[in-house]
Amino acid sequence: MIRLGANLGLNPKDPEEWIAQARDLNCQAISSPIDDTASAEERRAYREAAKEHDILIAEVGVWNNPISPNLTERKAAVEKAVRQLELAEELGASCCVNIMGAAGEVWDGCYAENLTEDTYALSVDTVRQIIDAVNPKHTFYTIEPMPWMYPDSPDNYLKLIRDIDRPAFAVHMDYTNMINGLDKYFNSDDFIRECFQKLGPYIKSIHAKDIIAETQLPCSIREVLPGTGSINYRKVLKLADSLGREMPVLVEHLDTYEEYKTAVAHLHQVWETCR
Repeated sequence: MIRLGANLGLNPKDPEEWIAQARDLNCQAISSPIDDTASAEERRAYREAAKEHDILIAEVGVWNNPISPNLTERKAAVEKAVRQLELAEELGASCCVNIMGAAGEVWDGCYAENLTEDTYALSVDTVRQIIDAVNPKHTFYTIEPMPWMYPDSPDNYLKLIRDIDRPAFAVHMDYTNMINGLDKYFNSDDFIRECFQKLGPYIKSIHAKDIIAETQLPCSIREVLPGTGSINYRKVLKLADSLGREMPVLVEHLDTYEEYKTAVAHLHQVWETCR
């Protein structure tokens, strides 16, 4: 069973407002409304509200650079990731998600050094360090794929799973971030199927983004509002459902609250045609 929803910052004043926002957006799953700075009382209140109103907390985001070449920044990023993973465990979230990080000043930047053997080894060790500090029993630490850092393909993600070798390491599926060339773009149906076939047993959350290639030299592939690009959402939702377990499918990276409402509504409309 899939759960449709959104990854967005709502900043509610309390759990009641959060539930009202989630209902207004028609979200069955949604990202955490709080971070590691929340008190024990706040954590308990949001966890209980989600359970009472059947809202799945799909993911707790980290979004920093645990492999930064700046050692002070790296240490702080790892500590933040540990705290966010602890929060995900406490909230019963499907996963805690971050990117692997970049070998340069910009936390999500495109650098040749991102894909070296040394960076790969550091990435493996860092993920192990984060997971071992928490040893979660219910949630998972996951990495969102990126076009220019590990993992940038389903095969690289499988290699990470083998090399990290921790039961609490799993997959955050973002197929669009791995469509980093026109071959994958024009054959996106086949590529998305490959992603699900290879990574399916490990997937804990899915970002359902849309993309379009523009006539702009040398090459431009950009995100657009779901339903206005090239992604076959019937295929995405059917593949997500075929995994045979509760699976959050979230829209993200939109500019306004109304765009999120439109995007979630589009997912629901497509899903109705699949059933």
